[in-house]
Amino acid sequence: MPAQPTGETPPRDGSLPASAGIGAAARGLSLYVHVPYCRVRCGYCDFNTYTAEDLGPGASRDDYRSNLARELDLSTRVLAETGGADRRVTTIFFGGGTPTMLAAEVLAGVMDDIRARFHLAPDVEVTTEANPDTLDPTYIATLAGAGFTRISLGMQSAVPHVLATLDRTHDPEKIPDVAKWIKEAGLELSLDLIYGTPGESIDDWRRSLDVALSNDVDHISAYSLIVEPGTKMGAMVRRGELPMPDEDDLADKYEIADAAMEAAGLHWYEVSNWSTSAETRCDHNMAYWRNADWWGFGPGAHSHIGGVRFWNAKHPRAWSDRLLAGESPAIGREVLEESTQEIERVMLAARIDSELPLDSLSPGSDSAIEGFVKQGLLDGDAVDEGRFAPTLQGRLMADYMVRILTDYVD
Repeated sequence: MPAQPTGETPPRDGSLPASAGIGAAARGLSLYVHVPYCRVRCGYCDFNTYTAEDLGPGASRDDYRSNLARELDLSTRVLAETGGADRRVTTIFFGGGTPTMLAAEVLAGVMDDIRARFHLAPDVEVTTEANPDTLDPTYIATLAGAGFTRISLGMQSAVPHVLATLDRTHDPEKIPDVAKWIKEAGLELSLDLIYGTPGESIDDWRRSLDVALSNDVDHISAYSLIVEPGTKMGAMVRRGELPMPDEDDLADKYEIADAAMEAAGLHWYEVSNWSTSAETRCDHNMAYWRNADWWGFGPGAHSHIGGVRFWNAKHPRAWSDRLLAGESPAIGREVLEESTQEIERVMLAARIDSELPLDSLSPGSDSAIEGFVKQGLLDGDAVDEGRFAPTLQGRLMADYMVRILTDYVD
């Protein structure tokens, strides 16, 4: 797992600087709930996850809801101190790990706990990530009854040998059934895909796309495989047992994915995300990309409130011990300078279709924007309208454009 960032030590009671409360009442709020449990730890994964049997009393699945309730109480107190007691929650996202390693009744109970403490918007978006093998119609119906609106299914691939390389244990043949159950329950269906796994051919990738797009899907996230140091896969690549993903292969697969999505009626809105309409975009992720406010609950979760970024103790035992002692689980924080916030705004907005107003950049950026148009990286008509709209080639070169653009932040 990657090391946590360094920063100042926050107060033990979790209180925030007064600056975090400026304008708080007018801002929406998103909640992220980190569930760290997994059936197995995938070889490519560097997330803060633990197999369910790794953790003893106090940090186990049986203790999770009660520990989380303590953090919910702490957050409402801190938010009230910063003038945000009545802030409306617009999105909630359960991530992991595998949230559906918890019983459906536990996830429903956590939603009850949240609802008892926060003001939820009438149209609040509530998403959980899920492993296909953990779901059945009864489980999904329980989530729907508890107010969940979306399920983000970790499909990754439809090809058994690709899943085996990723150490994914679910049965790909089950995807159509699970997708059908999700839609029958009235929930939106999002599928997560990974491309560029060692040994994955172009035909393998096309097969995964075909299966994903045949399931009445509302949203697809497709990410290129990143081999992280410290993971099982990273060690295998270092030893020469697996090849490093090839950049040209990744670009080819991205172009294939975009063409297949467009043909099926899904349109890109962020470099790695496609949806059937603006209504089926992931509003929770949009909150991240817009540097909005969110509170992250659970081991290792990160939060951002009013320009203050803070993060929890990583290990479930350390997280729960602090909560049981009546302390905040946050172990570090950073108060972001306005210039840093502006740079991050540009970095994130540049990856979203027409999200970055060109007039928010300094006049000196005109030559860079003109150069991007000439290189075929930006839509010239959109630029004439003051919008930053990357072309297909521009999405592949998004990091290159961002590095240049951050020199032109007002």
